[in-house]
Amino acid sequence: QVQLVESGGGLVQAGDSLRLSCVASGDTFRRYTLAWFRQNPGKEREFVGVIGKSTGVANSVKGRFTISRDNAKATVYLKMNSLKPEVTAVYYCAPSSTITTAPTNSSTDYANWGQGTPVTVSS
Repeated sequence: QVQLVESGGGLVQAGDSLRLSCVASGDTFRRYTLAWFRQNPGKEREFVGVIGKSTGVANSVKGRFTISRDNAKATVYLKMNSLKPEVTAVYYCAPSSTITTAPTNSSTDYANWGQGTPVTVSS
C-alpha cells in the first residue's frame, strides 16, 4: 500500500502561487491513481484534482490549478496559481483504494490519507 506525506502549504496573499507536493512511500506508487482534496472545519472533503489514466481538476479551479506526478520521485504535485481566499483549506492527497480504481472525484474511492498541508490565502 502507498503512504503519502504532503508539504508546501503556507500563508500567502491573494494572487500568489503555491506548489504542493505529496511524496509517497512504497514501490507501487506508479500503479495508483492519486487525488488531491481539501477540507475546512465542519465541511466535507472537497475534490480538487486527480491524476491516473486520466487527469482532471475541479471546475472551480480549472485554469488556475494543475496536477502532475513524477513517478521516478514518487511524488504528485498540485500547482496553484492566482490564489483566492476561498481556496483556504487543509489540502490532502491520497492514493486510490486499489490499483484498479479509475480516477474519480469521490473521497470514498481513496484511502491512506496523508496528514494534510494547510493553505491560507489572505485578501
